[in-house]
Amino acid sequence: METEMEIWQIVGIGLTATALSLVLKAERPAFAFFVVLIAGVMLFFLILNDVVKIIALLADLARRAKVNTLFVATILKIVAVAYIADFAAQISRDAGEGSIAGKIELGGKLMILLMAVPIIEALIEAVLRLIP
Repeated sequence: METEMEIWQIVGIGLTATALSLVLKAERPAFAFFVVLIAGVMLFFLILNDVVKIIALLADLARRAKVNTLFVATILKIVAVAYIADFAAQISRDAGEGSIAGKIELGGKLMILLMAVPIIEALIEAVLRLIP
């Protein structure tokens, strides 16, 4: 039941912000952007509790499966970077700055690759141990 209420809050905030942004865009584009930005931040904080629950669940599953916590933590960080970069890029696109959005996405992808190196290294080492 709690999830149903959250989705209605998310939809309500999103649609209200969309309507308000459309009305303001013609007369006050800067205000329209701030409406979108504030709505995005509100939605982010609204779902933050669910994100924390998911992270705790995944960490618990990894612990019970005896998976190296370094790998799980790294994967969760990679997912976080992807979401944060996407969120920032969407805001930049909403502001009409597609070029900056592209740079944010590129930066996010490079950060993900950098964070994935230890996992790739461990995977290659494991494969090399299997080869006689």
